[in-house]
Amino acid sequence: MEMSSQREIRAIDPTWTLAQLRAHLDKAIKGDGPALTPSPISVKTVPAEISLVVSTSGSTGDAKEVGLSAAALLASSRATNNFFGAKAGQTWSLLLPLTHIAGINVLMRSLELGTTAIDGRQITGAYPYADFTAVVPTQLFRALNGDSHLREHLCSAKAVLIGGAALDSKLADQARTAGINIVESYGMTETCGGCIYGGLAIGGTSFAIDGNGLIKISSEMLASTYLNDPSGWGSKFKNGYFLTSDLGEIINGKLKIIGRADDVIVTGGENISLLKIEAIIHQVFPEIECAAFAIADPQWGQALHLAIAGSVKPDSAAINEILSKQISAAAKIKGIIYLDRLPRIALDKVNRQELAAIAKREGK
Repeated sequence: MEMSSQREIRAIDPTWTLAQLRAHLDKAIKGDGPALTPSPISVKTVPAEISLVVSTSGSTGDAKEVGLSAAALLASSRATNNFFGAKAGQTWSLLLPLTHIAGINVLMRSLELGTTAIDGRQITGAYPYADFTAVVPTQLFRALNGDSHLREHLCSAKAVLIGGAALDSKLADQARTAGINIVESYGMTETCGGCIYGGLAIGGTSFAIDGNGLIKISSEMLASTYLNDPSGWGSKFKNGYFLTSDLGEIINGKLKIIGRADDVIVTGGENISLLKIEAIIHQVFPEIECAAFAIADPQWGQALHLAIAGSVKPDSAAINEILSKQISAAAKIKGIIYLDRLPRIALDKVNRQELAAIAKREGK
């Protein structure tokens, strides 16, 4: 990418109304104003083609400052609106933080439809009607477990995008039974958010699985660079495909997400999926929130631990009996921490590093 031509970058003012932010975003996309960023970054100017910089925030690893072009952002918003058959004048509601690409995308899709997103982030009563919206699984869980206003809002929408974290199959079934038209989204900041809906690519995106089981993506929605790690960005590409850190498989032409490569640990010489651990426990104890994580251990290599939030507190013996039967003898919990709530990062993803730190402090 040509780096000589630069443009100013401006931080999004949290006091801006959505109408004001829409105007600034429109100028950034057209090149009539500075590029925008929702969070502090390491640079004061960016390459001219960059319209938005969004910092990633993973449960492991360092954050990357992802530079997104106007072309990529527009391709993403148009592909999503086309997927849903959205027409000019229809509306999206904003229920996600603007520090994440998923929140910005709601504004971009609204911009394409000639409307301003309906701000639902601070609403405590009834929500205004919106044709479309996007939430994370935790919000869907709350809507189906006591938040009647949010539930009504989701039920009334023509479609609800669900992304940001793994969606439990039981929760998905409950949502559909309740009349919520959910569409599972897969993507990341580097792909301008969701580029695969319901296992199918949108907007000219293509996907494949590499020899290590990792998902790779080719798309006009791809970012331009990591501003704080250009060489790292280059290393992510091979034969025109961006290599993700997610494991997947293709079944009947549809992409199935297995989980992040770093969500698979090796304990007692066996590979164990943390997501599978969580799914099994949630099936038996649906009223709790849980997260599996690992701590380095001289005997096991990585010792499997569990964090539980909720009123029900099953003990390790009961859990280990279930895991041993459904996975293997190696899938045994070596320690449990009980919390009021699980620590989370962007889009309600569980912070496994923080859980490991808590467990170490408690001597688990």
